[in-house]
Amino acid sequence: MKKGLKIVTIGGGSSYTPELVEGFIKRHSELPVKELWLVDIEAGKEKLEIVGNLAKRMVKKSGIDMEVHLTLDRREALKDADFVTTQLRVGLLDARIKDERIPLSHGVIGQETNGAGGLFKALRTVPIVLDIVKDIEELCPNTWLVNFTNPTGVITEAVFKYTNFKRYIGLCNVPIGVKNGIAKLFEVEPDRIHMDFAGLNHMVYGLNVSLDGKDITKEAVEKFTQSKISMENIKAIDFNPEFVKALGAIPCPYHRYYYKQKEMLEEELAEFAKGKARGQVVKELEEQLFELYKDENLDIKPPQLEKRGGAYYSDAACNLISSLYNDKRDIQVVNTINNGAIRNFKDESAVEVSSVITSEGPKPLSIGYLPECTDGLVSDIKTFEKLAAKAAVYGDYESALLALCINPLIPSDDLAKVILDEMLEAHKDYLPQFNK
Repeated sequence: MKKGLKIVTIGGGSSYTPELVEGFIKRHSELPVKELWLVDIEAGKEKLEIVGNLAKRMVKKSGIDMEVHLTLDRREALKDADFVTTQLRVGLLDARIKDERIPLSHGVIGQETNGAGGLFKALRTVPIVLDIVKDIEELCPNTWLVNFTNPTGVITEAVFKYTNFKRYIGLCNVPIGVKNGIAKLFEVEPDRIHMDFAGLNHMVYGLNVSLDGKDITKEAVEKFTQSKISMENIKAIDFNPEFVKALGAIPCPYHRYYYKQKEMLEEELAEFAKGKARGQVVKELEEQLFELYKDENLDIKPPQLEKRGGAYYSDAACNLISSLYNDKRDIQVVNTINNGAIRNFKDESAVEVSSVITSEGPKPLSIGYLPECTDGLVSDIKTFEKLAAKAAVYGDYESALLALCINPLIPSDDLAKVILDEMLEAHKDYLPQFNK
């Protein structure tokens, strides 16, 4: 009988890892992690050692019985794992910077999970996640794979369509951030607020808001129109209040790229003209974080990490793992198979939706239809996700081109082809499936 859980984090050298470690420490009484294996690749070896040593100091300070292992051997780590989390970035931040700067050089939005940038992050990442799934099926088939790597929607679509592995859940910190933001507007603790979330990853809507069981959706929408709920990595440009009231739902921060496309593009182009894309800001921030992490006296998660855009990551990831392990049957927002939960999408589509979390996995709540006025947008993005997944798996140029042509952030089919060809060349080292 095992004395505790073995958890493997692939992409363990990430600057986010201290968030995760803090989450496991806080929950050790209900989630008895005995072994935490942090895995990375050769290119991430130095960061793995820096962040891994900080993780060991954090665990030592906490006094809990948990061992932290660092390795570049993924298969060694995966053997008999109980849970696997993925937080990897193929091509590191330099690839993200290309994802942002190349579209911006053509006058269109450059963002790491939306539009052309989102497509290319998917093309690089999906094959790696599918390789991880293969290893899991062989070495620890009963594990749960909790993926925090973006673009989560496309990756979830690919795992469920192109593998037979069912113990996969995609995760995002956006819904927790929105819910906490609404709680702040009402000046109450977040656990008193309930919201249904439904839609797609980075295109999820907050519906049916209640406080202590009483419906406050209208008041929440009203307060939202007067607020600036966003994330560190997304400019808090105000939505038009009358639009949000007409929508009758709470949009997420990423909706700004679609509903405020002109303003967001102007903002990005202004930064681009100064020689800065978000990825370059993040790279500088990461360098500062890793300098902090090197300090042998540091044994806590530094508060500066929240500026990285990953606030609530540990709460999202650790709450999910604890609920799976303890069969809590609480409600959390995850990326999973629709199975009729949201009627705008086919049953087999990947969706982001409030779900009851059981030891058998997430059971999506029946949401019905999203607001009718969202039909066109969510349908376009769902088709984009499916085409992106197909392009990533098969190295299919036509699917990649179609994905860009139908994406609302790309204004012309000719421009889509120019951007596609330029980005395929820029990322060719990480796209072997297109280099046949």
